[in-house]
Amino acid sequence: MWWTRLKALILKELLAVLRDPRARIILIVPPVIQLVVFSYAATLEVRNVDVMVLNRDAGRWGYELVQRIEGSPTFRKVSFTRSPEALHEAVDRQNVLAAIQISPTFSRDIEAGQPTDVQVILDGRRSNASQIVGGYLNQIVAGLSADTPAGQRAESSVVGVVPRNWFNPNLIYQWFMVPNLIGSIALLIGLIVTALSIARERELGTFDQLMVSPLRTHEILIGKLLPPMMIGLVHISLYILAAIVVFDIPLRGSLLLLYGSSIIFMASIVGLGLFISAMSMTQQQAILGAFLVLVPGMLLSGFATPIENMPGWLQPVTYINPLRYFLVIVRGVFLKDIPVSQVVTLTIPLALIAACTLSTAAWLFRKRLE
Repeated sequence: MWWTRLKALILKELLAVLRDPRARIILIVPPVIQLVVFSYAATLEVRNVDVMVLNRDAGRWGYELVQRIEGSPTFRKVSFTRSPEALHEAVDRQNVLAAIQISPTFSRDIEAGQPTDVQVILDGRRSNASQIVGGYLNQIVAGLSADTPAGQRAESSVVGVVPRNWFNPNLIYQWFMVPNLIGSIALLIGLIVTALSIARERELGTFDQLMVSPLRTHEILIGKLLPPMMIGLVHISLYILAAIVVFDIPLRGSLLLLYGSSIIFMASIVGLGLFISAMSMTQQQAILGAFLVLVPGMLLSGFATPIENMPGWLQPVTYINPLRYFLVIVRGVFLKDIPVSQVVTLTIPLALIAACTLSTAAWLFRKRLE
């Protein structure tokens, strides 16, 4: 009976993965490390910043500006100096990220209603952090400007902006990062486990035994396909549970839609892994091939940087990346409750990629048997 043969092969594949110490390490260690590192350490938020202030103003408003800078939770340490050279040296030696210089006439100009400014020197070697810190300082100075006499007189004629952040009101970075990890971990596990499957058979000398078994070619392919998908879905389930329980991320959409798209996504990844495995003669080659695909797949998915910010010639390459579509689905299901039509629209490219990768892997597998 074909189902009995297929069931035996699936159990054999699962036992081969779970009994191999190296495979167990791959299944457990990288997901845990990525969950900890990306969720807590890999953040674009800028906090605990050291700054230096040169306050050459003896008036009230210079003192008020210094107090507001010291009271900001963004800045960890605010040091002071009386020397412009020391200010520049602190930035040059990377002791501080920002240096603020308040002019001697700062308070007098404010009381007289005359324009004045504050010099902010930022360390451009840390471009992203310096831009964010510059924005924080601009907000502090703008708040001080609104409290000055001139600012209060102009308050009635000034248009105020009241920002409102949809889907993530408090801008909690884990709400963005952890849903992304669901897709990235599934990509990692699916590629590694599948890429090692046939290569492991060749190294152990059991591949020829598998070929002379009563199993047909398509049954072998299905037996190699289903175990990595099952393992990947288990990891997806664990990360969904961690997102809800540990990180308290709301699940606003349909869990059924998320799992439905996850199956198609895993099929596309496993097909690519089977292709790598069929091309590899050793497990080392399989791991190298998997990481050769994994790194570009992560970078071109919109995980770390928006696809819109990539060069125009590179953006079309992202259309063949299954992680690009799945990340949109995961974030949408968690934070936005995207409709079924949008999930289907994003799942269709995943199905096409799965069909192409699985067909190519099956063709190459048959060629290898000839």
